[in-house]
Amino acid sequence: MAISLGSIADDYTGASDLANTLTKNGLRTVQTVGIPDTSLALPDVDAIVISLKIRSVPASEAVTAATEAERWLRHRGVGHVLYKICSTFDSTDAGNIGPVTEALSDAAGGGSVLVTPAFPETGRTVYLGHLFVGHLPLNESPLKDHPLNPMHDANLVRVLARQSRRAVGLIDLAAVAAGPAAAKAKLNALRMTGVTMAIADAIFERDLETLGEIALEAPVSTGASGLGLGLARALVRSGRIAGSATTEDVIRPVGGLSAIIAGSCSKATLHQLDVAERSMPVLRLDPERLISGPDEIAAAISWAGDRITAGPVIVAASAAPETVSRLQSQYGREASGHAIETATSIIAAELVERGVRRLVVAGGETSGAAVDKLAIPAFLIGPEIAPGVPVLRSVGNRQGDMLLALKSGNFGGDDFFAAALAMMH
Repeated sequence: MAISLGSIADDYTGASDLANTLTKNGLRTVQTVGIPDTSLALPDVDAIVISLKIRSVPASEAVTAATEAERWLRHRGVGHVLYKICSTFDSTDAGNIGPVTEALSDAAGGGSVLVTPAFPETGRTVYLGHLFVGHLPLNESPLKDHPLNPMHDANLVRVLARQSRRAVGLIDLAAVAAGPAAAKAKLNALRMTGVTMAIADAIFERDLETLGEIALEAPVSTGASGLGLGLARALVRSGRIAGSATTEDVIRPVGGLSAIIAGSCSKATLHQLDVAERSMPVLRLDPERLISGPDEIAAAISWAGDRITAGPVIVAASAAPETVSRLQSQYGREASGHAIETATSIIAAELVERGVRRLVVAGGETSGAAVDKLAIPAFLIGPEIAPGVPVLRSVGNRQGDMLLALKSGNFGGDDFFAAALAMMH
């Protein structure tokens, strides 16, 4: 199988977002969960997105996993590897964006790496190296209260420099807007001064096309799905792929029951739950009871089992930021997060055993835990429910065909949950 573009995504919802973007821009794309086993038969595609869960793990673990995925992709002839990160640059001063980017660059022989989380379609733009979420600088947006990676600095040059061994520079908007030649000249000039990683400004979609063209000339780049858009369009323009991806076959009916599992604590997801509660039953779990023992899990499975044959149900472990902060202080950040992810994944798996074949999961870590528990090895990418969130069709899982949506916490409109189920027939 010849693959024109490979990507290593740092979480599962981000992988879905990227795979969706690549598909919309003409690349036949498959998303795998982890590095594919040799026994898994993958379809003929232009791009493969390997989903990992390395955003919030120790940097050394992230580097090990990412470099192993990079070797798998290179052995299949991939010329360019995109390290897919979140469009809000979620990371701590210890990593993991810097350490993984440096490791992938080293594995590919060095050189300059273009880095940008910009994705104007979803309101993420970069100007003079500062990341904006809508009209707000990153450090004034809701991401300042992120439960795992609170972001308190909008200057990405500073953020990346704090977690990197090498110098970090900036390709400013003036160079990007002047076109590929000017942006490449800026990148080369930075390299001459010892800079090997460069944050790139992008305000408009045409900026992403410029960045995609120059990024494709190097073996590695780092960015959000916006950079994937630029790379995909550059591949199509180059004539290296046909650019004829279709998604209709992905959403063939699968039958079965429907359920929604929510673990995200984002403001968007909390509001989406309030809206959904007007039209379908919602069970709001007590996060502290989930952490302290199995009784809450058993009660949730019983509650859902009594109702699910009558229509979709929602089981939510989402909580307000202040509740999350209190639990993290009491039980520890990693322990509390792991307990909630484990609980929601057990509930999701039990509902699938009871006949759920259309499953929506909200939250990056929640989605990763659920997919791991279900042991789904890969997905085909279907049509888009909301910007960045496609319908997914399972490939190679023991439960048979399923349709899923894996939603990053901040994505989707008010009625996202109902819209997702409507597209899953």
